[in-house]
Amino acid sequence: MPPQARAAAVAEDRERGAGREGGGRRDGAAHSDAARGEHTHSEPPLPRPRSADGRLPGERLPGERLPGEHLPGGAQGVEAADDTPRPVVQRSSVRGQILHALRTALVGGELSPGEVYSAPALGERFGVSATPVREAMQQLATEGAVEVVPNRGFRVVERGARELAELAEIRTLIEVPVMLRLARTVPATRWAELRPLAESTARAAATGCRATYAEADRAFHRAVLDLAGNEQLVRIVDDLHRRAQWPLVGGPATRRRDLVADAAEHTTLLDALIAQDLPVVQSLVQGHFAGASQADRA
Repeated sequence: MPPQARAAAVAEDRERGAGREGGGRRDGAAHSDAARGEHTHSEPPLPRPRSADGRLPGERLPGERLPGEHLPGGAQGVEAADDTPRPVVQRSSVRGQILHALRTALVGGELSPGEVYSAPALGERFGVSATPVREAMQQLATEGAVEVVPNRGFRVVERGARELAELAEIRTLIEVPVMLRLARTVPATRWAELRPLAESTARAAATGCRATYAEADRAFHRAVLDLAGNEQLVRIVDDLHRRAQWPLVGGPATRRRDLVADAAEHTTLLDALIAQDLPVVQSLVQGHFAGASQADRA
């Protein structure tokens, strides 16, 4: 064989070997992603020339991610060097989405008090790996919503009427003095700006969905307390508020009329704050918390 032909044949064999090596490396990366529960896509053949570090264009080591990559439905898409989109799960983003979904399911009664749920089963339900579910459940455990059951998963905490009444008492002790101070110092125009949030709670209540109303209810109360300019106060009260929204053991099904009545008090409270009617403000705030507690016990 002529020397030039022999050299071409050797170069071709080397290129084929490089392609097989690169394919094996990409297969290993895909297997690693699958083991973590991450979503991968089949890729078209990549160009054979390698970069200075020996990798094919767009090739990444197992676990390597480009900035900003995550799943569709919350995420940005990033183009790889070969123009092939490669969405990859970002754990922090997925964990936040799963945490929100679990909180919604908890408030809505889809996660029943006393029941044990495993991270793999919930991960299959949400279409993700068990890891972000387990991390989200650990956060719920720190909030007191669930408790760890070794080798089984997480049990939804069973709450009684006494705990709900205690939460209402704590919120009253904290929020009534703050509301009275705000009623004396905040101008009417600032209270008027919160009217759309009060109206949104009424719309949420009209749906009869407890989880939907819970989100709108907390948003309104956070906006009111934000006017105090104390971030720690807002954070602590929001946590107490969230705990007060968890369903009770054997509690009644959500009643739309109770949600509607609770939402109507937001508008009445704004009217009293605008008028600087302190006795009415105090009565409304105390009654608002007590009424929510009694509604859950009914």
